[in-house]
Amino acid sequence: MAINLGFLLVISSLLLSLSTADWNILNQKKGKYGLQITLKNYCESWRMNVELHNIRDFEVVPEECVEYIGKYMTSTQYKVDSERTIDECTVYLSTSCGLKKDGADAWIFDIDDTLLSTVPYYKKNGYGMLIRDYYKTTLEVWGKYKNLEKGRKLNTTSLEEWMKQGKAPALEHSLRLFNQLKGLGVQIILVSSRKECLRSATIDNLVDVGYHGWKSLILRDENDENKDIQKYKADVRKQLANNGYRIWGILGDQWSSIDGLPTPKRSFKLPNPLYYVA
Repeated sequence: MAINLGFLLVISSLLLSLSTADWNILNQKKGKYGLQITLKNYCESWRMNVELHNIRDFEVVPEECVEYIGKYMTSTQYKVDSERTIDECTVYLSTSCGLKKDGADAWIFDIDDTLLSTVPYYKKNGYGMLIRDYYKTTLEVWGKYKNLEKGRKLNTTSLEEWMKQGKAPALEHSLRLFNQLKGLGVQIILVSSRKECLRSATIDNLVDVGYHGWKSLILRDENDENKDIQKYKADVRKQLANNGYRIWGILGDQWSSIDGLPTPKRSFKLPNPLYYVA
């Protein structure tokens, strides 16, 4: 009797192990209406809704999507999405811009993740300042710890120290548009949420990777640092318009770069689900 009981326990344990091996969290997620979805579906939907501005004011990428977002930002798809944005800018310039070529035609660029990429910084820090911790899984039969990723708020001081090094690479698609606009005689105005203390490092970085010939570089001074970024950039556009500039377009990676009055003729947004700037 004891032998039979032992045999049954061994068989039960084996079946449980096989069942556990087939269990996958990616297959357990269900949508609100019972739709079976994978983690990839969930994270792609989150990314898309960030771009559509349905998801706002997030401080970190959801921990379950950190790996996915990191892969996207270094993927061919990210490059294709960005190139398509620039292609649309080019179509707009060739079909809908009646440039006067009198020195008042202007185009505004953001800098971070528009002209220069901060992806190397985020990659070095685990995309969104990850802390990697080890947690025991609820499935004790695994007999090991599962590596989970948890989002942590951005360390602004650390990011600014990285910016001071002036090592951010150019986004080649944006450099192409920059040079096209320059060739058309459009006044290029750079409006960034970077602080004034980063001016020298920013100029050196831009020039080193191929950007030169802009009209103005506008950074936040002490009077701007308490403003929301969206209001700060809208106030800059208002001043530029008051100075007689016709702002034909804006290229940025954050909605705060293009929202608010006065509006340009057209605005174009590059993809960036890594962070949100209000």
